Formats: sequence, structure tokens, C-alpha cells
Amino acid sequence: MPQHRITLLPGDGIGPEVTASVVAIIECAGVPVQWDSYFVGAEAVSRFGDPLPQEVLDSILRNKVALKGPVTTPVGTGFTSINVRLRKTLDLYANLRPVKSMPNIVTKFENIDLVVVRENTEDLYSGLEHEVVPGVVESLKIITERASTRIAKFAFEYARAHNRKRVTAVHKANIMKMSDGLFLNCFRNVAKQYQNIQADDRIVDNLCMQLVIDPNQFDILLLENLYGDIVSDLAAGLVGGLGVVAGANIGENGAIFEAVHGSAPDIAGQNKANPLALLQSAVLMLQHIGEMDAARRVQNAIVKILASGPEHRTRDIGGRGSTSDFTAAMCETLRRGTRASD
Repeated sequence: MPQHRITLLPGDGIGPEVTASVVAIIECAGVPVQWDSYFVGAEAVSRFGDPLPQEVLDSILRNKVALKGPVTTPVGTGFTSINVRLRKTLDLYANLRPVKSMPNIVTKFENIDLVVVRENTEDLYSGLEHEVVPGVVESLKIITERASTRIAKFAFEYARAHNRKRVTAVHKANIMKMSDGLFLNCFRNVAKQYQNIQADDRIVDNLCMQLVIDPNQFDILLLENLYGDIVSDLAAGLVGGLGVVAGANIGENGAIFEAVHGSAPDIAGQNKANPLALLQSAVLMLQHIGEMDAARRVQNAIVKILASGPEHRTRDIGGRGSTSDFTAAMCETLRRGTRASD
């Protein structure tokens, strides 16, 4: 079996703990991986003077795949977001966030199965800002035909590959008729190439209301960068929060799979962190590198662990277990499954 070489960015706060858990689980699943591990964020600043050293970018470009733990981003001051720099520097234009109900995680809705696809490289979220005069700041919203078309194609190709039935574009074209209007027109043009997939659109504020009334009416949501950032977190809240959903940033130069929650420094080193979000992201990574059987077995093991009772779930999702309890239970479930199939 060929060995995969993957860049590993443990991050900070609880990042190293949840990353170590996921690495152990992937090993228990029998996937041969050589990990190239690097510091990013505050630790990289103290060691190298740069929160995102060039050697990290070089590694991702070589390996084409990275697994990334959470990294603290200073608020208001300090270095810019590592996530934004990675996406822009590597042109990881598609942010993918599957949102699915999980066993024994109590929420207001059941059987949710959404996918949020977010354009990752432009729009207001790019942070193109300047001070016009003292007390007046201007932020630039950039929408291009190229970026809008390729993210629409990504959404429809994902729908085709995963047997999804519908893609809904989300916009504010009733007010921003040129920028959001361009995004919507590109979506409609691309949709003509996928006649077997339904295509419709929603104004973003109405979409948010509809999501909290009945999220099951939607399938794939396609959004610009800023709307996508907000709606993807809203959607995560429908299934238990950021601690249970996967995240991926994908482009032609590679793909980074990451936990979308924060670094939670207040519980770092206490064996309380929930590895589930990063593990769900690792399942997407395994699918991406062609390890479909391992991805299926890890996903099935997650479902079994969550359904088995509170002793292996962490406290944030209603359990009484620790990080190491969850990790050990996952590995034992995977080993039992392997023995049963021998």
C-alpha cells in the first residue's frame, strides 16, 4: 500500500491535542501516512518571525494535502489570519462545509444533511480596507466573473459526484445589483450545464430565516465569501456547533482540511478538547486522497461511538469522557471492525 505524505499543522491552544488524537485514529484505521509537521501562528512568530513561514507553504505545495488544527488569530492587532493567508496564497478558492446531524447530539432539528460551499478568495472578507480620511474607512467588495464561475462549477460538480439534487445560490442582488448580481448571473449560466441538478436562489437574510425554520428544505448552499462565513457557522449551530462539523479549503494547488472552531486556550492541556471536528475533516481528507474504505470505516466508528453512550463523548456534546477516552474508543472500534472483517 503506497504511503501518503501529508503536511500537518497542529496549531495552538487545543490544536496539538486534537491533532494528536486524529493522527492516532488515522493510524488505527490502517492508513499509511508520513506526516510533515510545522509550526504556524504565535509559535512560528516566536521561532521564525513569521506566523506562516515559507517552508509551510512549500510543504503544502509539494504534498498537495494538509491537515490543520485551530490557530489563534489576534483580535484587532497582531498578525493577520493564518486561514485567510493560506487560502489567498495557495488560491484555495472553495470552502467546503458538510453539515449533518449526529447521534446523541441534541438539537432542535433532526436528519439535517446540508453542504455549504463558500467562495474563498474575494468579496468583503478579503480585507481590502483603507482609511479615506480620519474617521472614515472604506472596505472594498470585489466580485469577479472568474471566481464566481469556478465556485459555481465546484458546487455543481460536488452535487454530481455526491448524488445531491439541488444547489441554491445565496446573495443580496436585490440591493447590490452589480456585485451580487454578477455572482448570481454566473451561477445561472453554470447551472445551464447541469440540467439534472435543480438550481434556485435565495436572498441571504431570507435564507437565514428559512434555515432556522426548516433547514431540511435545502441541499447545497452556494455563497460568496462573507455570507458563507456567517451562514456556515449558523448551519453548524443547527447540528451541535463548530465542534462537530468538518471543514476543507480546496484549490488546484492543494487542499487543507481543518477544524473550523477556535483554539480554546482556556482548556488547552486539560484533556477536555473534542477531536470530532478535526476528525470529521480528516474523513473528508481521506476521501480526497482516495482512501474511501478508511474514510467509511472512520465515519462508521464515529457514529458508533456517539450512539454508544456518554462515557466516550466529551463534555461539550453532552458526555463525560476526555480527549483520550474518545481517541481510545475510536481506535478500539476500528480494530474490532478490522478483526471482524478478517
